[in-house]
Amino acid sequence: MSTRIAILGGGVMGETLLSALLRAGHSPSDVVVAEKFEERAAELRSTHQVEVVDPAPAVEGADVVLVVVKPQDVAAVLGQVADVVGADAVVVSLAAGVRTDVVEAALPAGTAVVRAMPNTPALVGEGMFGISPGAACSDDQLALVGRLLETGGVVATVDESAQDAVTAVSGSGPAYVFYLAEAMIAAGTEAGLDPATARTATVQTLRGAAALLAASDEDPAELRRRVTSPNGTTHAAITTFDERGVREGLEAGVRAAAARSAELSEG
Repeated sequence: MSTRIAILGGGVMGETLLSALLRAGHSPSDVVVAEKFEERAAELRSTHQVEVVDPAPAVEGADVVLVVVKPQDVAAVLGQVADVVGADAVVVSLAAGVRTDVVEAALPAGTAVVRAMPNTPALVGEGMFGISPGAACSDDQLALVGRLLETGGVVATVDESAQDAVTAVSGSGPAYVFYLAEAMIAAGTEAGLDPATARTATVQTLRGAAALLAASDEDPAELRRRVTSPNGTTHAAITTFDERGVREGLEAGVRAAAARSAELSEG
């Protein structure tokens, strides 16, 4: 029996999830999207051959409802669909900072809810999703959500109290890598590379280092030490980073992101 999926929100992340589900073999007839802007709705219909309707008809009969709208729009969207959410459906909120109890309060009592934190590499199938079950979500429903989101990357189940940390590490994390890439490209160009080569060298180095880290059981510190010969070029760079407080700055930044996520969750 196929799983009927409703995606509320046809923006970048909504389309990312739609594309991932279709690539994984879900039929366009099993996925329906709600998108309020007609021009965007027409684009989604044309590109993916899916039905695009208003929220209420999208949710009616759905087994899984993915809420992929801006946090400030969640309450309004849930208000439009509360009367038609199925008793056995699971509602997944991908809106940053919106707690499961807030979603549950907007839906009929006993509705299964899951909170999920995605990140932008899901656009290329390399996303990271932290998911947390609400009070009424069963193990089977949580597993179903995990399987669906795995079409866009890796899924980890965490206690909801850890969602601010997930946001700080992986939700905001791609920006930290892009920030590093900016600096490496700029420095490489200043050192004599043309900008295109500096970008290629930076991107491939980041890609290769990430692949090596993923393939290794070693701690990142050990992998770093293996590249760092005494008094060599890498040693000169790492020593400078330490002198400038780069590590402390990065750690402080991640803590600041987690603190801001907590603030947003409190509304």
